[in-house]
Amino acid sequence: MKIVGIAACTAGIAHTYIAKEKLIQASKDRGHEIHVETQGLAGTQDKLVQKDIDEADIVIIAADIKISGRERFSGKKVVDVPTGLVVKSPNKLVEKLEEAVSK
Repeated sequence: MKIVGIAACTAGIAHTYIAKEKLIQASKDRGHEIHVETQGLAGTQDKLVQKDIDEADIVIIAADIKISGRERFSGKKVVDVPTGLVVKSPNKLVEKLEEAVSK
């Protein structure tokens, strides 16, 4: 499965990057490809490219704030969760993404 996503927390520091790393690790452990963009105090980093978005099976938005560029995911399955859920249960979240794609 190919996953793209955005991580963004209120402060744009700790939870943003922890959520990104947890998503990447849990996805790779289950054999998936993933690319996660971050939005925060440092601006947008690791910006998603349109090719990755087009090829994605699902989009994960792990955010506690309004993210920019949401329109890029028009027509895609999008799952919205708070960053805290990703930090606490990344493996369970990836399982839910798998279920969402298989529906």
